[in-house]
Amino acid sequence: MASVVITVLAAALIVFAVYQTVQKARGKSKMASCCGSGEPVRRKSAADLDASHYPYRYKLAIENMKCSNCAANVENALNDVEGNWAKVNLGKKEADVLSKLPRTEEDFAMALANTCYKVSGCTETA
Repeated sequence: MASVVITVLAAALIVFAVYQTVQKARGKSKMASCCGSGEPVRRKSAADLDASHYPYRYKLAIENMKCSNCAANVENALNDVEGNWAKVNLGKKEADVLSKLPRTEEDFAMALANTCYKVSGCTETA
């Protein structure tokens, strides 16, 4: 009797796992994102989209990004800082930031302070 119950429970777990995998692949699972939501995060763009207005350029190494929603959250937090225009590369776990003002790694860390993401490196680029 106990082996029948264990077999039924194991089969149910396998069916559930297969179902969630298919739903995740189709983008319909509530667990489709590591951020806890199946809904995509809407990216916020910088107010000024003329790159010539941004004399400072930085490359940031970002920790804890795992999905496209994570990348959008980081990009949004960086773009919320007045004078920043950020683009995030999830694959490289990096953010390219154009800025109208000189910035430090601490400035970028403060922009991400209310998130679970961390700046683990900052270099000024040409």
